[in-house]
Amino acid sequence: MSTDYVQRLFADRIGGPQFGLKEETYKFEKIRRAKKEALQANPHMKLIDLGVGEPDAMANEAVVKTLAEEAMKPENRMYADNGIIEFKQAAANYMKHVFGVDDLNPDTEITHTIGVKTALALFPAAFINPGDITLMPSPSYPILGTHTEYYGGEVVHLPLLEENSFLPKLDSLDESILKKAKLLYLNYPNNPTGAIATEEFFKEVVQFAKKNQLIVVHDAAYAALVFYDEKPLSFLSVPGAKDVGIELHSLSKSFNMTGWRIGFLAGNWKLIKAFMNVKDNSDSGQFIAIQKAAAYALAHPEITEQIAVKYSRRLDLLVKALQECGFKAERPKGSFFLYTKIPKAIANGPQFQSAEEFSQYLIREHLISSVPWDDAGHYVRFSVTFQAEGVEEEARVIDEIKVRLNSSKFIF
Repeated sequence: MSTDYVQRLFADRIGGPQFGLKEETYKFEKIRRAKKEALQANPHMKLIDLGVGEPDAMANEAVVKTLAEEAMKPENRMYADNGIIEFKQAAANYMKHVFGVDDLNPDTEITHTIGVKTALALFPAAFINPGDITLMPSPSYPILGTHTEYYGGEVVHLPLLEENSFLPKLDSLDESILKKAKLLYLNYPNNPTGAIATEEFFKEVVQFAKKNQLIVVHDAAYAALVFYDEKPLSFLSVPGAKDVGIELHSLSKSFNMTGWRIGFLAGNWKLIKAFMNVKDNSDSGQFIAIQKAAAYALAHPEITEQIAVKYSRRLDLLVKALQECGFKAERPKGSFFLYTKIPKAIANGPQFQSAEEFSQYLIREHLISSVPWDDAGHYVRFSVTFQAEGVEEEARVIDEIKVRLNSSKFIF
């Protein structure tokens, strides 16, 4: 009898006894390998990485200084559990001043989280039983769906299509699905499409949730990163939204605090209480000094406004460059992503059956990294969080992108 009994003990949710034996190579690993091979084959060229989904700059200097000062205080060394009142109050004030949501009780309707990713992973534990359904847009950030399946639930995907402004068609769902559905996940401004939601759409979501007795989970990680005279919009600003759901806010993207792992949940007090119960059994809270630095950041939304100006400028440059190369690129109104259809082929060159094929081509032939999405059509996602110091360097990077892409004649 084999002594390697560990292999047969893996849980079914991660593959059971087959775990690790037939591992699939996921697209981000394929991208990483392709970048390494392209750099080895072209040591004289610099990789232009438009695939990175995190800010290229440091957190604001005053925020970092606040962290350093608070980290030196002995009273901040303790477990934070479900968060300090200073952070919750700062979050409530932030929701009021930035989004016009002025009816949040910081004691019962707000709680901190060690990053939004962790919150999305924990939330299904409070609601999903075997056989329950989570409604997920496609494409989208998958964590809520992954953990729904971990608990024996099922994920039903709602395609995000360009002709519908990348908003899910809620009336497309079958009655048999709606009877089993518990959670509806949304994310606006959207990753990867850069689309924004409208107040009318959120009103539709509230009515849909009430009619079908659903919990709405709105991932608002990019909520304050909007451009072109758009105003930040919170799901919770719509009448009745707090009756049916919660909203998750992150300081990662909007305040350049990705590695700090701090965010908050706001909304229906019963949902917040259930989340806190699960959280109590999962972590002991984020370092208090980080929470206090984050509270300082939330009190200074102008930091995000300045960051948004940079991304807006870069997106304008990138859209113009791609359009001049033949792409049907359109300016997104939020996030730092540009989502555009792939070409069908290269003149006298390869044809592309998928976004993954085209993304690999860009890396291999032009040392430009992107992220492919084949979930609802064939698109690539470009991010303007590339490394560049100052306006002149940004323009130089974009010019280089245009030069490289113009060496191929794209057929659309």
